Amino acid sequence: MATDSTKTEPIAGLGRLNIVHAEPASTEVARALLDYILSGQVGPGQKLPSERQLSESFGVGRSVVREGIKSLGLLGLIEFRHGGGTFLRGSASDLLPRVIEWGLMLGERSATDLIEARQHIETVTTKLAAERRTAEDLTRIENALQAMEAATTTDAFVAADVEFHLAVADASGNLVMANMLKSISALLRVWIHRVMDAAESFEPSRCEHVPVFEHIRDRKPAEAQAAMETHMAAASDRLRATLVESAVEATA
Repeated sequence: MATDSTKTEPIAGLGRLNIVHAEPASTEVARALLDYILSGQVGPGQKLPSERQLSESFGVGRSVVREGIKSLGLLGLIEFRHGGGTFLRGSASDLLPRVIEWGLMLGERSATDLIEARQHIETVTTKLAAERRTAEDLTRIENALQAMEAATTTDAFVAADVEFHLAVADASGNLVMANMLKSISALLRVWIHRVMDAAESFEPSRCEHVPVFEHIRDRKPAEAQAAMETHMAAASDRLRATLVESAVEATA
């Protein structure tokens, strides 16, 4: 009897999916891949099985696998290397708890929703910060801004950028909104890092933070909120453009 010589070997830790039609099959693939990563079958920096291998193991089409992989790419858990395959990011272990905490924010639609939620949270907390900030709050915000100016590496700039926004949120005095922002900070850190890696300079982003600080310092709530809205619009556009590029890479 003839055999299919092109059949690949089963992948340890992966099996056929029981597709639940309440959500897309690609989401089931993404969940299964995350379980696979959490099980330790692949470590930071290591290559994931190919689309073909995953397709045969899961019993789904390669286009479904591709969409599932793209979701993990949007989360910053994996990276795509042209001609080299898909690899687990070295910092994935730091991100997985946040991904789980957010109930698996999978897919481009969820990413867009998260960006929108962040915009609303940040504009409200900025307005409140201008009304309620203490001298200690202002010092922390200013220190973060100065750290952004002094940053010479992407890691340093992103750390200062995230600290600026968390400091503003804390200065708002609203613990619920501040904690909401903190709960997504791991994902935001990854996305901001990707945007800054692609940017020619940190300066445009840094400059957008300056009027936010100045209006909080001068206790001008409406102006502070408007300045944050301007920054959020620009930052969100940069982030969306980067996510689109990542989606293109995932299907290349």
